[in-house]
Amino acid sequence: MLAESSYEEIRERLYGPLRSVFTWDRLDGMEYGLATIHYITEEFRKEIAFATEALGKIFARTVYAVQNADDELLLTLGIPKEALSMAHVLIRPEMVTVIGRFDFVNTVEGLKLLEFNSDTPTSVVEAFFVNARACSFFGSESPNKGMEVHIGEAFKTILETYKELGYATDSIVFSALGWHDEDRDTVNYLLKQSGLAAKFAALEDLRISQDRLCALINDQLLPIDVWYRLHALEKLAAESDEQDQYPTGAHVLDLVARGKLAIINPPSAFVAQSKALLSLIWNLHEAGEFYTSSEHLLIEKYMLPTYMENQFLDKSPYVTKPIFGREGGAVCLFEANGVMVERDKDDSYWDQPMIYQKRVEMEKIECNTENGLYIGRLLWGSFLVGGKASAISARVGERITSNLACYIPVGIKVE
Repeated sequence: MLAESSYEEIRERLYGPLRSVFTWDRLDGMEYGLATIHYITEEFRKEIAFATEALGKIFARTVYAVQNADDELLLTLGIPKEALSMAHVLIRPEMVTVIGRFDFVNTVEGLKLLEFNSDTPTSVVEAFFVNARACSFFGSESPNKGMEVHIGEAFKTILETYKELGYATDSIVFSALGWHDEDRDTVNYLLKQSGLAAKFAALEDLRISQDRLCALINDQLLPIDVWYRLHALEKLAAESDEQDQYPTGAHVLDLVARGKLAIINPPSAFVAQSKALLSLIWNLHEAGEFYTSSEHLLIEKYMLPTYMENQFLDKSPYVTKPIFGREGGAVCLFEANGVMVERDKDDSYWDQPMIYQKRVEMEKIECNTENGLYIGRLLWGSFLVGGKASAISARVGERITSNLACYIPVGIKVE
């Protein structure tokens, strides 16, 4: 019986059998996966799905307009100059990303979007694989039941789209850093769920050869037609060969721009990844432009005021975030008078342009951990897969959700 077991025993019984897929229930020796479950109502589950799909359509339409605009707008959104031509490449405009994740908080004013991890989302295995098994373990209904099939459907759709557009699609490679357990095993999970006849190649085993991106597999260079990468394109844009400083990253982006390489997620997902797009959407909304009346209502309901310049001073508390930051990197919290109350302690992303976003209080929850009772803040991840609302995940951390925030399984409360 679970009630008679220690937390450590319950944790091992839960995560031990899952480690062949979910290898990072501990990160750097610290607990990441919690051996408990957080319950939500069916009503909340339906609303987060509704908000996800509705916002997905708004982002897709906005990104399509941006991709058809001139370079000046893309530069304003922070797209590197090396990626400008690639950013204009249109693949499937109504499907802004194959697999992306909206991050929401549940506030006193209702559900609010913080950001859209549209290009290189993680927490995939937690949402699509671990959560259902944790719910079974705790005897709960899973909010993500049967949703693994969404992944294969979305990958099939994007591959068919590339074929219809005349791309070569015979050689498919999935990539992540080979030494990074979470990234590597997330990508291998996606490869399996995609249903595609693909191979895995570590990022460090990729090469440019004869104007092709190639993977070094079994001492042979395999030209790549379709490339799924858990690797941020803004980082790729700045990468060069260590030996001769050749701009390999820019060359890869140029291959995409010339139609010689199909990428997943597609270029539209990279445009959507910029948090400056949140500012563009909000500014168009405030001006009463571009969107339909129903879209304006959705933006008002689910999005937060966001700007490229500080509009909050002496008006309301706010947050600053780098436009391509991740895992809470370089995020700062401010009071309305401009006094900083909290800042991220890592060194990454501080050199990027910042957005200013209205600060909202994240909901607090109490949960058991191996260090005892913890009172943390809850962040909701809701996946948009092939344009459809899909699995959700939850993390518990501090007011700035960093890479130390823990994963907590989520179940449906039966009334």
